[in-house]
Amino acid sequence: MTNQISLPKDDLEHILNKTRSLFKDAYKKKFFMTGGTGFFGLWLLESFVWINEKLNLNASVVVLSRKPEIFKEKYPYFKKIKSVKFIKGDVSSFRFPKGQYHYIIHAATDNNLSSSPLDLFRNNIAGTQRVLDFARTCHNEAFLFTSSGAVYGEQPFKMLRIPEDYQGAPATININSAYGESKRVSEFYCANYAREFGINVKIARCFAFLGPNLPLNINFAVGNFVRDALNGEPICVKSNKRIYRSYLYSADLVIWLWTILFRGKTNKPYNVGSPKPCSIVELADLVAEVFSPKVKVEIKNKTKNNLKHIERYVPDTNLAKKELGLRQFISLTAGIRKMVNYYRS
Repeated sequence: MTNQISLPKDDLEHILNKTRSLFKDAYKKKFFMTGGTGFFGLWLLESFVWINEKLNLNASVVVLSRKPEIFKEKYPYFKKIKSVKFIKGDVSSFRFPKGQYHYIIHAATDNNLSSSPLDLFRNNIAGTQRVLDFARTCHNEAFLFTSSGAVYGEQPFKMLRIPEDYQGAPATININSAYGESKRVSEFYCANYAREFGINVKIARCFAFLGPNLPLNINFAVGNFVRDALNGEPICVKSNKRIYRSYLYSADLVIWLWTILFRGKTNKPYNVGSPKPCSIVELADLVAEVFSPKVKVEIKNKTKNNLKHIERYVPDTNLAKKELGLRQFISLTAGIRKMVNYYRS
């Protein structure tokens, strides 16, 4: 069935080559995944199917989804893959499936900006607690929680990269911090369940990413830039403010997540992302240069920049490099080109 998978085959081979030794622990094991139909989820799910078949693991995965029928209509080949089963339910109230699940990946998250901040906050925390309670019943070997760099709050402008031991936090009186606060509280739940119930929790603090299947029409700058260029329009940058992000290609992201699941230390957060900063204007130029002829970049609301108003969201990834041997394998430029080629085809 791997010949029908939607993601680029060379990317899936790249993931296999970098994680092959990890999956020896997964022979005939059962996985349980939330968030398996989103951007992270599709990459995790298709890489699982690819690796499972290529290595003859005879492993299986159960995916929790609120609307599995919609996902299977979009990706109909999953209807025939016997190693993947979908169950319908909400992450905060789902009925626990019976049996042992050796590995649990909790990647479901509510980051819908149209939700009320309080609903978003409650839903994310309730979902994490529910999945942790499930982990208690099925005697799992490892539990991966996909957290976020948003737990650090605003990055100080003099701090080039945020390390895991930075003690910053989202502003409690800013209702727009609901997502970051919910991830902080969810990590607190993970820490307590690890201590009280012995759950082997692994935490991945995820930053910014790009690649095939990234939505082009929501609040992701790189997705919006690719959309504009593919539509034959100038790339629109909303302002020239000194905003810096870093982007890890999705295939590398999945390598990091699988590695943290299998080899990460219990109850120890790892930053996941690229340590190489890029301004929003530079990002727009990189996307424009992928196209021939080069697409025009338009910057609106130009302002005089102030060095004290630099906004950064860039991780320090030395811990993942030192302990797990992880790094950025695919450059930003190569990742943009791969993403553009995917949507073109």
